[in-house]
Amino acid sequence: MRSTAAGLLAGYLADLALGDPRRGHPVAGFGTIAAALEKTTYRDSRAAGAVHVATLLGALAAATFAARNTRWRAALLAAATWVSLGGTSLARTGEQMADLLDAGDIDGARALLPSLCGRDPQFLDADGLARAALESIAENTSDATVAPLFWAACADIPGVLVYRGANTLDAMIGYRSDRYERFGWAAARFDDVLNYLPARITGMLVVACAGVVGGSPAKARRAWRADAARHPSPNAGVAEASFAGALGVRLGGPTQYRHGMEIRPTLGDGRSPTSADLRRAVRLSRCVQAAAALTAAAVLIGGPQRRRP
Repeated sequence: MRSTAAGLLAGYLADLALGDPRRGHPVAGFGTIAAALEKTTYRDSRAAGAVHVATLLGALAAATFAARNTRWRAALLAAATWVSLGGTSLARTGEQMADLLDAGDIDGARALLPSLCGRDPQFLDADGLARAALESIAENTSDATVAPLFWAACADIPGVLVYRGANTLDAMIGYRSDRYERFGWAAARFDDVLNYLPARITGMLVVACAGVVGGSPAKARRAWRADAARHPSPNAGVAEASFAGALGVRLGGPTQYRHGMEIRPTLGDGRSPTSADLRRAVRLSRCVQAAAALTAAAVLIGGPQRRRP
């Protein structure tokens, strides 16, 4: 357990210092393989999508399972955790978006938005860009940091890498578009299952950290309870609603994706977010990330220790 905690913390610190690998990112490589396989596996059916997901994630689990029993396990877990996390790059991109909005560079902000989320930025003004970026910061604080740390702590190297693979597949094919309505169903539902507990841990950590950015823990908790269940995602709603309450802003509403318009329920009862709120969201995200890493390590260290045979 202590070696797992050490590997997990080392991976978190590597992400904090370095961000995502700039070249040869394993997640990008996995995405390339998934896209190539899709040319063979694609059919307009849920069964075909399930085979696609099971093939990719099963191969990933099999390829990494033996790493749990090597003498380099802690170092390998650190590397796996590092490449699976995206919290530092998320925060840096959020800050860059706030800088562009403060400078009035709407075209630059629109060009940057796809780095944060799958929204169509063409018709978004400054307020719309701030809202889209803040919602992405909230959701990905759970998806890109808390969830990988959770699965690294629970299931070691295979756990964190299979989670990251599932999350990548959801981002690639888990859309309600004409092409992926059925084929992407398994990817979206499996990602929902894997993120269920991490999303609620994220909500608890947002409540705990709200005061760090001058927010209200009580409002974060109230928005979570009142609004999260109305979100179409059972997990993103928790993160977004708790962030909205903590920051005193209102999220949700008409949301334009490339595959069409979705009308999202409102989350929180505050004002429309601005670039200043986006900066506060980044600080809150960083606090939640650190709290998640320290909590996971503390639980591992304080838990029952495995004895060598």
